[in-house]
Amino acid sequence: MADQKPVQDLAININLDTTPVLYTDNILMNTNEDGVVLNFGQMLGPTNQLRIVARVGMSRNHAKKFLQEFGRLLAMTEGQIQTGDKRKN
Repeated sequence: MADQKPVQDLAININLDTTPVLYTDNILMNTNEDGVVLNFGQMLGPTNQLRIVARVGMSRNHAKKFLQEFGRLLAMTEGQIQTGDKRKN
């Protein structure tokens, strides 16, 4: 984000055994004047049950920065396939 180091300047370490990628097909969002909580969930098969797989809380200021950067990332990668090749229009 704008007030942080660019990702390419960071040495990021991740333990793939203890930090899995969690799939989500639902997001429940709660907010108040102090902050935002995002509850990421998965539908459990053909039922009406939702399992929360992760919860993330942040300040309103951080949420605004996240929204801006996430939107920029999606716009920048629109039209690219997973391999990184750009589709020709």
